Amino acid sequence: MLDVTSTELGARAHPNVPTVDQSDRLVPFNLRQSGPTPVQMLISTRVRKSPFWHLSVEAGAWRATVYNRMYHPRGYVRPEDGGAMAEYDVLVNRVTLWNVAVERQIRVQGPDAEAFVDFVITRDATKIKPMHGKYCILCNEAGGILNDPVLLRLSEEEFWFSISDSDLMFWLQGVNVGRRFDVDIAEIDVAPLQIQGPLSEDLMAELVGESVRSIPYYGLMEAEIGGCSVVVSQTGFTGEKGYEVYVRDATLNAEAVWYAIRGTGASYGLRVIAPAHHRRIAAGILSWGQDLDAETSPFQVNLAYQVPRKKVGDYIGKAELERQRELIDADQYPFQQKLVGMKLGGQPITDYAPDFWLITDPDGNRIGYVTSPWWSPELETNIALGYVPYSASAIGTQLKVELPEAYSEVSGQSVDAVVCEVPFRPSVNPSARERAVAAGRDWAF
Repeated sequence: MLDVTSTELGARAHPNVPTVDQSDRLVPFNLRQSGPTPVQMLISTRVRKSPFWHLSVEAGAWRATVYNRMYHPRGYVRPEDGGAMAEYDVLVNRVTLWNVAVERQIRVQGPDAEAFVDFVITRDATKIKPMHGKYCILCNEAGGILNDPVLLRLSEEEFWFSISDSDLMFWLQGVNVGRRFDVDIAEIDVAPLQIQGPLSEDLMAELVGESVRSIPYYGLMEAEIGGCSVVVSQTGFTGEKGYEVYVRDATLNAEAVWYAIRGTGASYGLRVIAPAHHRRIAAGILSWGQDLDAETSPFQVNLAYQVPRKKVGDYIGKAELERQRELIDADQYPFQQKLVGMKLGGQPITDYAPDFWLITDPDGNRIGYVTSPWWSPELETNIALGYVPYSASAIGTQLKVELPEAYSEVSGQSVDAVVCEVPFRPSVNPSARERAVAAGRDWAF
């Protein structure tokens, strides 16, 4: 655990909202309610443009954020034309194309690749067969989640980390400075696209052949699109049917693959959209930096299944994570906050939240904060992920949320919320956590 005195911890509760206990964090989440900010993003050479950046702009991208030190398109349909919810409609009813090159590919290759990967992830890398992958987490020695990538195994001696929003390459290279595993660790010129939606399988079959229909969930296949070499996986940042297309030599092949997908996809009603946070929330998929970070334990965020009870090999963070689980097994929850799912009132939340909106108990005491809210058309209610004290985390707990005026039912009044099960909606492919629960386990292989 971090060597911090109780006095120091007490001083670190957020000064603006001291009743939200963040005393076990060194850097509290900023809970100031600053609202939308009329600031233009500066596009400069300090941040990388992905190989698909100009193609996204051509397709109508009108706003962006920064993710993994790359510009990341986050909106194509203008608000006056339906905005993010129009993009959602295409995702759940037809098929969509996403520029997700920001998921930078870090390759670990060499004779010790399996041993090295097994040491840095919590799950068992030895059980990943070539041309298969897994969602995994990497933790530091304090059990904090450094990254939650999709891990692809291309061969016995080659793994790709398709990373979320943190500098994982530096961590992996740093780990190996003293360990000296016989591996090469480097970013490679591979950039992914996602093809997501119920018509994605038919589109992929037309693009790469009927054999794509037999790829299992998290399975891989080599293919060509537009005459260019790609790796296809059945994965994605939604609960819908979908695939990721990893374009090799992406700086050379971006246009050829992009236009081939759009050309073939036109007859399926394909639309270029931003990553679908509205759908990933419904599926219970987490966003690093938003729902979790390097000071978050997997036991706080529904990722306990990522900490296996029967992994023989050592890995970074194992001792601390097993200590945390022993406390939880003894009904001694060791954290101030826990991530929960909620259904909440208010007007439909149809765009990204600019702040971590505050959660209160029924008496109005501020006790937590929302990390990921959105409107669910299927459930006809707002849904959200958010942090509350463990004592308020049980399913059915009644809470309130302080929404901004644009989403409030009554000006100046909080809306009702209730803690509920996650995921909010079934996914086409149940997650490893859901499969583990169905099998009566609290951990996944």
